[in-house]
Amino acid sequence: MSQPPEPDQPPSPYEPPPGGQPPGGQPPTYGHPQGEQPTYGQPAYGQPQGEQPAYGQPAYEHPGQPPHGQQWGQQPPYTPQVPYGQYGPPSPPGRGGGTNVLAILSLVFAFVFAPAGIALGHLAKRQLRTSGEEGDQLATWGLILSYIFTGIYLLACCGWLALALWAGSGTHT
Repeated sequence: MSQPPEPDQPPSPYEPPPGGQPPGGQPPTYGHPQGEQPTYGQPAYGQPQGEQPAYGQPAYEHPGQPPHGQQWGQQPPYTPQVPYGQYGPPSPPGRGGGTNVLAILSLVFAFVFAPAGIALGHLAKRQLRTSGEEGDQLATWGLILSYIFTGIYLLACCGWLALALWAGSGTHT
């Protein structure tokens, strides 16, 4: 059986008080003085109300209170994980993210049909100035390679034509 506490020792906080109800008939409050409720979003210790801590200084929270900006019972927002090998949700149009399609096509057509790569590269450069998309380096390399390959094609065509004229101008006996 339980023995009553000795008079020189305080009562145990783990046992209910004698009589079943705390004094005054009120349920006990833990951690805060009676009548005072915790408030969230208080400034850190030693700072005036409304000021933020200086950069590099930690913002100390009150013991027993949630981190700044978060209330008890709230979880941080959940970001779903994308399974391995799959793409996430598409970005909303018009945000300026992503790579310019004409810049990619300019680089591809540099190897396939270089004059088309030149035209697509210049169109991509014009779009990139206003859209805020990525792909400026792709468009630049598409233009460079397209001009190089177009020059090689022209030299090859001129060389072939010169060879045909030289072979056709020979005297026949």
